Amino acid sequence: MTEFWLISAPGEKTCQQTWDKLMMATTRTNNLSTNNKFNIPDLKVGTLDVLVGLSDELAKLDSFVESVVKKVAQYMADVLEDGRDKVQENLLANGVDLVTYITRFQWDMAKYPIKQSLKNISEIISKQVTQIDNDLKARASAYNNLKGNLQNLERKNAGSLLTRSLADIVKKEDFVLDSEYLITMLVVVPKTSYADWQKTYETLAEMVVPRSTNLLFEDQDSGLFSVTLFRKAVDDFKHKARENKFTVRDFQYNEEEMKADKEEMTRLSTDKKKQFGPLVRWLKVNFSEAFIAWIHIKALRVFVESVLRYGLPVNFQAMLLQPNKKNMKKLREVLYDLYKHLDSSAAAIIDSAMDIPGLNLSQQEYYPYVYYKIDCNLLDFK
Repeated sequence: MTEFWLISAPGEKTCQQTWDKLMMATTRTNNLSTNNKFNIPDLKVGTLDVLVGLSDELAKLDSFVESVVKKVAQYMADVLEDGRDKVQENLLANGVDLVTYITRFQWDMAKYPIKQSLKNISEIISKQVTQIDNDLKARASAYNNLKGNLQNLERKNAGSLLTRSLADIVKKEDFVLDSEYLITMLVVVPKTSYADWQKTYETLAEMVVPRSTNLLFEDQDSGLFSVTLFRKAVDDFKHKARENKFTVRDFQYNEEEMKADKEEMTRLSTDKKKQFGPLVRWLKVNFSEAFIAWIHIKALRVFVESVLRYGLPVNFQAMLLQPNKKNMKKLREVLYDLYKHLDSSAAAIIDSAMDIPGLNLSQQEYYPYVYYKIDCNLLDFK
């Protein structure tokens, strides 16, 4: 399970008691979840007005940063062009896997100084992640262009003889070059028609050079034959060839052009290899940055929401639960029983929802305790 529930409840006489109660209810007897304390430092509270406004802003920021984290992860998967395992190895936060980072979360005082106001901290995160998002767009666009151009060239050199590039198949000696009167044509002949070709090619037009055909290359379905004829017979030859289901390829042997194509392919391939290493490094570093920022936003949201719900002085315990997949429904019920006294209106909402068929409460996910979900499964493999 990569899903975590980040919750908070007010301190009883002490916060340790709140923690002990949760542990007793969810792990001692029934193994509903694996729990860790989630350490949030003493942040500056500010005024009630600011907290209310910040609560909405943080919800939007949470969605935005989550989307950037997922974009970076997904692009890493695209660039590595590999299976899930290879990608997961590179998706680390502060050098450790995501589950370890979350369960041992420590606030980063250097990046997000707690002497700053909550609003300032959220602005620092917003700026930082917007920068990552913009950089990702620019880098992805450059790399995708390169990859696209290379794929187009590779596609040209693959596929059927009817459409593919012939430059890497033919040699100079296959052609009569620099002749005022003669020209070598290339014709694609289905394998089933080889005998017909040999019988008829000299008669498809006047002035075809006898015995001038050679088989240059074969794929699964067809062969590429060369044939030499007089230039003035070309149109006639093409027309008759078409009638006999032989396909004449428009191809001029041009060494300069062919060399340029090969060089372009080598250049693109080298560029892609050159960019690959630094791009993967950038993605690893910035995935880590964005993920760390995201978990700090979750911490901010828990702090703000806990102060708004449970009041001052600040006295709450934040707890990270990793639900046991089979027991999620049961865990919800246990948490509800444990904390329903905190908010009678939540109890009324939940009770009334039980009576109204078709009312889907999951959209607003309101519980008598502060609750945010963190899902570490960030990859969407098609």
